[in-house]
Amino acid sequence: MYPASFRYLRPATLGEAGQLFNSASDARYVAGGQSLIPAMKQRLASPSELIDISRIPALSFIRRDGDLLAIGAGTRHADVAASAEVEGAIPALATLAGLIGDPAVRHRGTLGGSIANNDPAADYPAAVLALDAVVTTNRRNIPADLFFTGMFETALEPGEIVTQVAFRLPRRAAYMKFPNPASRYAMPGVFVAEHAHGIRVAVTGAASCVYRASELESALAERLMPETLDTVTVAAEEFTSDLFASAEYRAHLVKVMAQRAVTSMLSSRHG
Repeated sequence: MYPASFRYLRPATLGEAGQLFNSASDARYVAGGQSLIPAMKQRLASPSELIDISRIPALSFIRRDGDLLAIGAGTRHADVAASAEVEGAIPALATLAGLIGDPAVRHRGTLGGSIANNDPAADYPAAVLALDAVVTTNRRNIPADLFFTGMFETALEPGEIVTQVAFRLPRRAAYMKFPNPASRYAMPGVFVAEHAHGIRVAVTGAASCVYRASELESALAERLMPETLDTVTVAAEEFTSDLFASAEYRAHLVKVMAQRAVTSMLSSRHG
């Protein structure tokens, strides 16, 4: 049976949030609620306590620190999309945020909630991987390459709260996605970033979890041009096949979106 109700708790600080979690029997954190609330409505999740961390001031900010752009986990997608700081540092990240869902989702959903949920077709995970980000929690720092571990799974431990994501500023970058016409989720989306230490390409919406496309990275490291990918084969064996697209079609789209991203990068000074 599912519980008829849950306790709603709203802490003012991260410390208080942790205390509430530790004293609860089966608590879940919630910020924008764009993933958890639908899951609860469908009885896929039924926490005994709902700890709302959306009003904690320390979780909402955007600031540049040298070659990093730090964004608080509680920052809304709409605020990232509209930020002059983000646009000036990593325009591709502002573009990505503006493509998430619809206006209602963008004004409620948060960066931290998106990556903690790790939906296979979410946009932000691709940016975290491609921009070689570091995810900071209330306990530790987690490199992007170690954060996403599987479908709806991350390296986060019980009670751990994402507090910020520090994105590494690329030389240039671009994000392109083929959106689901209803949900606007990526099917797929490809983020390409050129760093001083090389090319990083992250793909979302194609497989069970966001991943780095090593075959695309290797090709683009040799020559950063869209036609470089003409002869690259994107394997479809591990891709999702559903009502909206077959695995083979997703493989085709991954290459097309990657080529469009490279074209966009080359046409802009910042990418």
